[in-house]
Amino acid sequence: MTSALYQPLVDALAAQIRTGRLPPGTRLPTHRQLARQHGIALTTATRVYAELQALGLASGEVGRGTFVRETAVPPGLAIDQQAVAVGVMDLNFNYPALPGQARLLASGLRRLAAGGDLEALLRYAPHSGRLHERACVAQHLASARGLAVDPAQVLIVDGAQHGLAVTCMALLQPGDVVAVDALTYPGFKALAGMLHLTLAPVPAATDGTGGMDLDALRRLCARRRVKAVYTMPTLHNPLGWVSSAQWRQGLAAIVRQHGLVAIEDAAYAFLAKDAPSPLATFAPEATVYVSGLSKSMATGLRFGFVAAPLPWAPLLERAIRATTWNTPGVVTALACGWLQDGTVRRLEAEKRRDASARQAIARKVLTGLPLVGHPASYFSWLPLPEGVRADRVSAALLAAGVAVSTAEPFATSRQVPHAVRLALGSVSHNQLRAALQAVQAVVADHTDR
Repeated sequence: MTSALYQPLVDALAAQIRTGRLPPGTRLPTHRQLARQHGIALTTATRVYAELQALGLASGEVGRGTFVRETAVPPGLAIDQQAVAVGVMDLNFNYPALPGQARLLASGLRRLAAGGDLEALLRYAPHSGRLHERACVAQHLASARGLAVDPAQVLIVDGAQHGLAVTCMALLQPGDVVAVDALTYPGFKALAGMLHLTLAPVPAATDGTGGMDLDALRRLCARRRVKAVYTMPTLHNPLGWVSSAQWRQGLAAIVRQHGLVAIEDAAYAFLAKDAPSPLATFAPEATVYVSGLSKSMATGLRFGFVAAPLPWAPLLERAIRATTWNTPGVVTALACGWLQDGTVRRLEAEKRRDASARQAIARKVLTGLPLVGHPASYFSWLPLPEGVRADRVSAALLAAGVAVSTAEPFATSRQVPHAVRLALGSVSHNQLRAALQAVQAVVADHTDR
C-alpha cells in the first residue's frame, strides 16, 4: 500500500473511534482480517494498528486482539496527565503531606534568616553541592538507610527524578539496553524515551523474594548486550515489594558478571522500616543509589541526592552542570538543616504511620478485592477481575469524581494487565474512604456486566 492510501485508512478508523461509531471496548478485526478487507499486506495492517495505538485510540492485548480504547481517559496517566479538576479526588498522583508542615517551612526560613552567610546562598554552589552538605547527606544515608559512603561519593540534585536523569545522561548512551521490571516507575519510562534508551522488560519473580526474576535477567543478558539494570528493591512502585537480602545478593552477582550499571531508585525506601541493606552495599562499585526528600518531606521541596562509585562522580557532576548547574542554595540549606536537627527522621516516622493507616483503610473498604502492596506504602495495586477493562473502570471513576491510574503507564512490555494503581496519599482520610467506596462500586458494577 502506498503512503497515500495508508494514511486515509488510519484516518477513517480514527474518525469512527472518535465519533463513537466504534465505541470503547470494540474488538477490531484481526490483522489478517483487516488486510483481507482492504486488500493490503499483513505488515501494512500491523502498521495501521500501530498508528492507532500511537494515537491512543486502540490497545493491543496479546492473545486477545486489538480493542478500541476508552478515549475519555488520557493515555498518559500517572506521568503525563494534567492536574485533576477541582472537586476530583486524586488517587492518581501521590503528594503526601502532614498537618503542620507549612509551619516547618516558616521556622526553617526564620532560622536561615538568623544564620550566618546568607549571601553564600545566593551565589553559585559547586555542581555537586558544598562538601559540608554532601557530608550531611552521607550521614543521613548511613544512619537512616544503612548505606555507608564517603561524602565525595554524594552529589546533590533537584529531586530523585533529576538524580535518575543525570545518572542516565552520565553513564548511558542512546540505544543502550536497560533491564527493567515489567511494571515499573513511569518517570523512568519517560526519561528512557527522552534519552532514546531501550527498555527490556523482565517479569517479576514468583518465589517470594520480591523483585524481577533473576533467571529471566540472566537469560536476557545472555542474548542481548544489556548495559544497565533499573530497580526499586525497597518499596517498589507500583507493586510495593521489598526485595530480600538473598535477591539483592543475586542481582549484585549478575551486575558483576555482566559489567552492568545498577540504578537503585530509593524514592520510597523511607517507608519500609527494617528493610535489608541497599543494593549499593552488595555491589558498591557498580551501583548508583538515587533518592530524595520529596516524598518524606514535601513534593515542592526538590531536593535529592545520588551516591555513586567514586570514579563515576565526575561524570554525574558534568551532567548536573549541563542540566541545572547546581541545586538552589536556599533549598539545600533548608533540607540539610532538617536532616541535621532530626526533622526528616521524625516526619519519615510520622509518614510511615500515616501510610499504614491509609493502607488499613484501603484493605477495609476494598475487602474481597485482590489488593497488592506494602502495609506501609502510599499506593496499592488492584488487579481487576477477568473481563473487566481498566480503561473503562478508570473512565467511570473519573466521571464519578475519582482519578486513578491504569497499568499502561507502568507497563514496559506489550502485555498490559488490566489493573489500576491507587495513590493513597493525596487526600484526607475521609476523602480516601469515599474515593475507595467509589472504586469498590465501579469495579463491582463492571464485574456484573
